[in-house]
Amino acid sequence: MFDILIIGGGPIGLACALEARKADLSYLIVEKGCLVNSLYHYPANMTFFSTSELLEIGGIPFVSNNPKPTRPEALEYYRRAATSNHINIHLFERVEDIKGDGDHYIIKTNKSSYQARHVIIATGFYDIPNLLNIRGEELPKVRHYYADPHFYAMQKVIVVGANNSAVDAALETWRKGAEVTMVVRGGVIGKRVKYWKKPDIENRIKEGCVKAYFNSRLLEIREKEADIYTPNGKITIPNDYVIAMTGYQPDFSFLERAGIKLSEDERKYPAYNPDTMETNMKNIFLAGVVCGGMDTHVWFIENSRAHAGKIIERITGKP
Repeated sequence: MFDILIIGGGPIGLACALEARKADLSYLIVEKGCLVNSLYHYPANMTFFSTSELLEIGGIPFVSNNPKPTRPEALEYYRRAATSNHINIHLFERVEDIKGDGDHYIIKTNKSSYQARHVIIATGFYDIPNLLNIRGEELPKVRHYYADPHFYAMQKVIVVGANNSAVDAALETWRKGAEVTMVVRGGVIGKRVKYWKKPDIENRIKEGCVKAYFNSRLLEIREKEADIYTPNGKITIPNDYVIAMTGYQPDFSFLERAGIKLSEDERKYPAYNPDTMETNMKNIFLAGVVCGGMDTHVWFIENSRAHAGKIIERITGKP
């Protein structure tokens, strides 16, 4: 019987474990992938928007060689935070069910079963991509995750989207020799794009190095070409790969199976008390970006670290 079972071994799951450890509560993290699995699947060359101190957890200093830390530095930091504090974590184990049993919960995974008085869900939103829902999206050439630009060298690449991940993919693959076409639903590059990347992509588009179709959308993808709807009508262009940076969403079916209510609007906000992070299910808490539902630009590592302290304060009754 654990005091707390934490689902998700990302930065916020680790922050919850560190706070539980400080409060002398027994806990276990269950993570379906590797340690900080979402960060591991970020693009290899990614640089964070924030400075390193805003990514710190548990009061552990994050020392970076750069003004803004890189993905490898973050992976190293969170790994050291976990190993040096002997965090109790089971990796590559997926939680499949949460059921109430009197004053505690039974948590079943693909490997075992656990009992806990409290459950913290810190699963993020990076697991399920928002689909285009068009013909040809199931082809192997279509990618909803972008890792390394070298793979796309000398290929004809369509990048869907206009925010940070799409801009990174477009610039990096172009610089590795890809012929890049951006398909953007709106009329401009996204306002949230990192300030050092936004003028870069806008200048490449202006120069014609990167072709961009604004107020447009993909209609159909085929093995060697793709159809694009533009304000001037449908066009067909040769294509080897499609990188669809259309965003991601939490596993809503998992939240609903746990009994957590979702708002009925398109944003699907999960129900929780912002002062304690407790959901409509007694002693089940949310932490991190999963709290935002479909609104994935509200919570980040920087501003959701505080969720860990709120939850432990609620559980212990002590500030």
